[in-house]
Amino acid sequence: MTLPTVDRSRLIAIIKARSVETGRTFTLASGRTSDFYCNLKPTMMHPEGAYLIGSLVADAIGPGEADLVGGLEMGAVPIATAAAAISFARGRPLPAFFVRKAAKDHGTRSLIEGLERGATLAGKRVVIVEDVTTTGGSSAKAIEAVKAEGAIVARVITIVDRQEGAAETFRNLGVTFTALVDAAELR
Repeated sequence: MTLPTVDRSRLIAIIKARSVETGRTFTLASGRTSDFYCNLKPTMMHPEGAYLIGSLVADAIGPGEADLVGGLEMGAVPIATAAAAISFARGRPLPAFFVRKAAKDHGTRSLIEGLERGATLAGKRVVIVEDVTTTGGSSAKAIEAVKAEGAIVARVITIVDRQEGAAETFRNLGVTFTALVDAAELR
């Protein structure tokens, strides 16, 4: 099976067409307001968008850099899933997981989901993924949760960095940060 060539500029075009909104004031997850909003879900759920995101994330993770890829629900789930599928197709399987915002009050009561039965994150190198970063707060929560489970955070990869403090947040946490696209490219 030959996979199509990945074109980052094509991802930017899809994000602009499907996920960027302007012309009114939006309240962001960080609590800040902005006249520029990027809801990446329509891009992540689009067949080509999912493929491009999964490919670019898989490309960004070097061989042996991580044992798993995941992040905070909801934004990280389609990203980690797409990256896991692409990594398998390329012969470098990288399982996905996600961090719940709160542990379930039934079943296994797990905060970390997607691991095979009996598996833990203890001693595993993980890459945290996020759809859009502003201050980095969502990924910081995921970092805290996986570290509490014994994981080693190799890096944070975001699809879109709004360039409003996330890089500094991760620098302060001692975690490498990679943005596939920055807000300036979408305006």
